[in-house]
Amino acid sequence: MKLQPDKSSVQTITGYGPGWIAVDGERISSSIVISSTGLRQPWDCCTFSELTPQHFALLAGIEAELVIFGSGDRIRFPSPAWLAPLMARRIGLETMDTRAACRTYNILSGEGRLVAGAFLIEDSAR
Repeated sequence: MKLQPDKSSVQTITGYGPGWIAVDGERISSSIVISSTGLRQPWDCCTFSELTPQHFALLAGIEAELVIFGSGDRIRFPSPAWLAPLMARRIGLETMDTRAACRTYNILSGEGRLVAGAFLIEDSAR
């Protein structure tokens, strides 16, 4: 019997650390949105305090049943009012620190779920 590691057909987070995550081996040091359908786009925010309702309205346009929001080095929740566009499209949002969000995204996408990850990558020097 030959044993080989599982290979995912979706984007996978292959590493993370202070101020970065790696998507399929590519190190990324700015906030990003990825999805199990192949979407990979910058998310124009550098700190939690810079987030606005428009950042979450953008997430409502993604093909997903669930968005995992990685809020940086600690868990911080967006204003409930900002989630209205997601709720209108019946897209769930789960908030956790970015490290936990990376792991959760990998599990759900590996199960074949229609999931997106919005990862706040804060500059560790700030």
